[in-house]
Amino acid sequence: MRYFLAILALCVLATVGVLGFRGSHFRKPPLYIFPDMERQPKLRPQTVNAFFDDGMSSRPPVAGTIARSDPIRVGDQTLYAWQNSPVTTGRITGTTNFLEVNPLPVTAELLQRGQEVFNIHCAACHSKLGDGNGTPKRINAMAVVANLHDKRIVELTDGELFNTVSYGKGLMLGYAGNLPIQDRWAAIAYLRALQLSRLGTLDEVPEAARGTLKK
Repeated sequence: MRYFLAILALCVLATVGVLGFRGSHFRKPPLYIFPDMERQPKLRPQTVNAFFDDGMSSRPPVAGTIARSDPIRVGDQTLYAWQNSPVTTGRITGTTNFLEVNPLPVTAELLQRGQEVFNIHCAACHSKLGDGNGTPKRINAMAVVANLHDKRIVELTDGELFNTVSYGKGLMLGYAGNLPIQDRWAAIAYLRALQLSRLGTLDEVPEAARGTLKK
């Protein structure tokens, strides 16, 4: 028993001597077995560095470098996908609130692009009408696919729709890795047009265009 207690005491002392007490603070620096795992030589951007002739650590892009994303033009703004802005996140900056309306100008060109994107990426499940009667329903009548004309979805803000398109919901996968930001907003604009075509009233149709409607 004495030998056991002596060996146990030695093990405890060795453990404490090597690892120390968790949560305690010491003035002496810790013992680093592999210091390169924490302290790695690197250059910090926008700092002075004598290695380069211009004295700066940041290097200009190599000639012919291709940007990782195309800029997004919104009015007089030029944005990129990595920037934190309402256009790229669908939320009001500095809050968790979703944008109420599409931040891109809704033009005929945007709607045309939105129709193309919707028919390629969304219609397979939601159908070209957006009523949820796409391929899954034709294969299996028990399949659950959202009807995009439901009151719940119609009342969602454009920012929340953008979030769903980007990151998915339920069994639906996100399209952030497949669709550029402009295409996601274009698809949402087209979806609103689809919803309006079904849920709109005659009073919302310009008087000059009412004669073209078919019952």
